[in-house]
Amino acid sequence: MSAVAKKAVEKKAPAKPRAKKAAAPVAVQRLRIKVKAYEHKVLDASIKQILDTALRYDAKIAGPIPLPTEIKKYTVNRSTFIYKDAREQFEMRIHKRVIDILDPSPKVIEALTNLSLPSGVTIDVKMA
Repeated sequence: MSAVAKKAVEKKAPAKPRAKKAAAPVAVQRLRIKVKAYEHKVLDASIKQILDTALRYDAKIAGPIPLPTEIKKYTVNRSTFIYKDAREQFEMRIHKRVIDILDPSPKVIEALTNLSLPSGVTIDVKMA
């Protein structure tokens, strides 16, 4: 080989490093608990009870996350017949919180299903 050919061979671009394949994301099982109530004090007490139960079984918890308060307003006539301008307005406030329990064990799920919460508290539980 000539000297020019040797230099051309030596000047080849370096090989690009191969891109590593991204590891498949591990699906984290999650228990999402939505809690609703009309009174925030009752709601906070029930949230504390849920958290204590989950922490007793060493569960990883995200929350409680407060969601926007839903306000329902109602307008009612004070009088039945003539006095159209006399009205009363009422509102209902629905307070909401969300708790996520990451990788719940069967013991945690069983303990949460056996909880007795005060009346007026609504719970929605979903596995995601």
